[in-house]
Amino acid sequence: MIRTLKRRSVMAVTTCTALGATLLTFTQAQAEPAAAAAPDIPAGAVVQDLRDLQQISDDNGGNRAHGQPGHKASVDYVRAKLDAAGFETSLQEFTHGGATGYNLIADWPGGDPDQVLMAGAHIDSVSDGSGISDNGSGSAGVLEVALAVAEADLKPTKHLRFAWWGAEEVGLVGSRHYVDGLTAGQAETIDGYLNADMIASPNPGYFVYDSDPALEKVFTDWFSAKSIPTEASTETNGRSDHASFQNAGIPVGGLFTGAGATKTQEQADKWGGTPGESFDPCYHASCDDLTNISEEALDRNADALAHAVWELSG
Repeated sequence: MIRTLKRRSVMAVTTCTALGATLLTFTQAQAEPAAAAAPDIPAGAVVQDLRDLQQISDDNGGNRAHGQPGHKASVDYVRAKLDAAGFETSLQEFTHGGATGYNLIADWPGGDPDQVLMAGAHIDSVSDGSGISDNGSGSAGVLEVALAVAEADLKPTKHLRFAWWGAEEVGLVGSRHYVDGLTAGQAETIDGYLNADMIASPNPGYFVYDSDPALEKVFTDWFSAKSIPTEASTETNGRSDHASFQNAGIPVGGLFTGAGATKTQEQADKWGGTPGESFDPCYHASCDDLTNISEEALDRNADALAHAVWELSG
């Protein structure tokens, strides 16, 4: 009888201990809320940025090209918005072809400086037009994601840095200038670079850079959850600013909706649009203006980029 009582006492203590541990775990779970999901990026805000970039082009000779006044005016436009939102901005000057170019760098205060996540886009156009698809779309998308970071007062584990590159259209000059200026130690702190170049082509596809499996998966999982099929991006290989980072051994990812390549029937079957025509019929042409975008593709890709920034920055 005494042994039975002792056994029951031990069982009671064990049960109470287990119950207490369960309650403690439950309490900890309540005290540690899940990380917030990325916000929806308002499509109207991104489109308004494109309207403003179009106006800048119209006011400055019809383009935003390297060495032209429309390029610097575009940089100043983006910088003013970032400064007002609380970013620490800096302007990096370089010279190419006898003309001054500009990179705009915007750091969000806080986060681990030894773990940097970057997102960027080139903000110059070709000299023949306004460059609203190429690459006003990427520039505006990255801008609105950065402004969403400020609006949310995001406190990421990693340090967030956004960039708008100059002189991409004449050989990735701005991004190469930036990467070449990094010390080995500084380059090692960059955990990943996300590129947004042409994310609103008027006959769009949904392409994801496949250079780094982990970065690629963040994007493909997001599109898959929306039942939007994707393909690996090949038209961008070596042709946009991510290449400057990739050549330095930095993991890269990114989004793309197609340029001069032709959309196949199979691609039209899964994405819509017109088979037998290029993804962007106005690629590097004077008709690359406000009429030359898909607002649906722009909206989807801006949201996908926001998701990646939230997810990868911890």
